[in-house]
Amino acid sequence: MNKRIFSLGLLAVAALAATVSAQAAPDELRVMVHSSFSLPKPMLAQFESQSNVKLSIIKGGDAGEMLNKLILTRAQPVADVVYGIDNALVFKAQAAQVIEPYPNAAMHGPASVALGHGMVPVDYGYVNLNYDKAWVAKSGVPLPKSLDDLTQPAYRDWLLVQNPATSSPGYAFLLATVAGLGEEKAFEWWAKMRANGLKVTKGWSEAYNTDFSRNGGKYPLVVSYATSPAAEVFYSKDKITESPTGNLFVKGGVFRQVEGVALVKGGGQRAAAAKFIDFLRSAPVQTALQTSMWMFPVEQSTPRAEVMRHGPEPTAYDSLSNEAIAEKGAQWVSRWTQVVLK
Repeated sequence: MNKRIFSLGLLAVAALAATVSAQAAPDELRVMVHSSFSLPKPMLAQFESQSNVKLSIIKGGDAGEMLNKLILTRAQPVADVVYGIDNALVFKAQAAQVIEPYPNAAMHGPASVALGHGMVPVDYGYVNLNYDKAWVAKSGVPLPKSLDDLTQPAYRDWLLVQNPATSSPGYAFLLATVAGLGEEKAFEWWAKMRANGLKVTKGWSEAYNTDFSRNGGKYPLVVSYATSPAAEVFYSKDKITESPTGNLFVKGGVFRQVEGVALVKGGGQRAAAAKFIDFLRSAPVQTALQTSMWMFPVEQSTPRAEVMRHGPEPTAYDSLSNEAIAEKGAQWVSRWTQVVLK
């Protein structure tokens, strides 16, 4: 055999082997998520296999804490893509220049909600009041019909909330009161609630799992989510058919939270990031997130999980513009601290 032909053949084989090896090596995608991110592990593994992407999931804590980490590391980004920034934080994220638009967002089907500012909406939910059905029935006191009712002596020591300085649902509920009552009346209401036995915890887990009467505490009304009653049924050991908790939707007490995914400015792996963003809007994920993260899917064609009938959406909610939240949110938290805690 001609040596030159033989040498060229070896080079071709080597080149082919290198190509195959390069194709086999998955891209590592750094994904920053909030602490509530949860999808079935087999689903994530299937995405990795089919997309040739290795996911490095970075739990960033609460959504606000996660955003602060992105801001502190923007000179040397620690993630390529971020999931979990919501409509209460998106303007701050954009102003801090830690996210950039996903160019293929228009390729997705119509979403039932919008987020804007370069983010692709993934899911949405509602922060509102949950009540313990058995406790309320035993008390003989009717459910309050408004936030003002809760300031009356009959409802002393009923309400349990999270600190908006340390809790995402706590912050959302504060925003709901401002949106629904107006700033001044909202803080007048908070002052009255302090005098009427309001209990404040650092976060949702402490409130719901410890101080809520449903779980052994003494407070029958807690700030939680519209889907929490559905989760009670889903996780029940006795396979109950009706939830022991219910939603209380009152004016000034409901906030719609929209969560999305975005590219981290200065991050890498744009092709892999695009695959992950598309994955979060895929039919399997939009179905699964309902009973893994207890949010509603933004893809309008996604069937609702049967258990979600126990956690229906409210017919109305109170909202503020992203700009108003970005401009005054920190002031409201500071004022809340003065009124409620000091």
